[in-house]
Amino acid sequence: MGNRVDEKFLDQMDQELTGWRDPGARLQAALDNDELTLYCQLILAITGAAHYPMAEVLVRLRVEEKALLPPGEFLPVFEHYNMMPLLDRWVVRTLARRLKNGAKVPRFTVNLSRQTLEDPDFPDYVAAQARDTGIAPGSMLFEIDESDLIARPRAAELLGLALAKIGSGTLIDGFGRKAVSFAPLVAMRVAFIKVDGSITRRLLAGGAAETKMKAVVHVGAALGIGVIAECVEEQDVLARLKALGTGYAQGLGISRPQPIDTIAG
Repeated sequence: MGNRVDEKFLDQMDQELTGWRDPGARLQAALDNDELTLYCQLILAITGAAHYPMAEVLVRLRVEEKALLPPGEFLPVFEHYNMMPLLDRWVVRTLARRLKNGAKVPRFTVNLSRQTLEDPDFPDYVAAQARDTGIAPGSMLFEIDESDLIARPRAAELLGLALAKIGSGTLIDGFGRKAVSFAPLVAMRVAFIKVDGSITRRLLAGGAAETKMKAVVHVGAALGIGVIAECVEEQDVLARLKALGTGYAQGLGISRPQPIDTIAG
C-alpha cells in the first residue's frame, strides 16, 4: 500500500483506534505508552535434528475494549504518517529488553519497512540497544522484503553491510516473487532468504514452482545463504521441502503465532 492511504480508510481507522480524531497522534501514543505487543512465529530447521533456530517477530496493537489488531489494520497508517522507522525502533528496543533475560531460541527476525531502509542511523541504534541490554547483536536478524530491495537496492545494500558490520544481519523476505537474482544478496551479505509463499503453495504440483525451489536451494547452498520456505501449511509440503534439501520452513503447519513472552524473557 506504500505511503498512500485513502480518506475512507483513515476514517475507518479513526473509529477503530478508540475514536481519536488524529490517527497519527493515536499511534504515537501507542508507541509512547507501549500499547503494542510482540508475538512471534517459530521457524523450523528441516535438516538435522528437529529444532527451532529462529522465530519471526510480529506486532499487534491493543485497542480499548477490543482484541488485538493485526498489522494489516494499523501498519498502513504508520506508513501514511511516515512513522514506520519509529515503530521499527520500538520493536528493536522492546525485543532487546525481552532477550536480556534469555530465550528458548537463539535468534529473532524483525521486519523492516522501506522507510527504515533510508535511515542511516538505524544500525547504530540496533548496536546501542544490544550493548545496553547485553545481548548479542546476532540474536536479531532483519527482514527486508524483496520488493523493497528491488525499489531501493543501494539503500538496502548499505543497510545490509552496516548491520553485518555490527554483528547482526539481514534476511530477504518474499524471495522469488519477482525475479530470482542472488547478485544483490551477495553484495549486501544476506544471511537468509525466505522463498515466497506463492512458490511454496504450488510445490506439490511440480513444474515451475519445484524447478525454482530446486534452483534456489542449490544456489543458496553454493553461496552460504540459508533458505527458508514460508507459508508451509501441510506435512506433504514439508516432506517435499526436506527431499529438495531446503534448510528451514515457516508457516501455520509448523507453528502458529504466539506471545513472545512464551519463548523469550
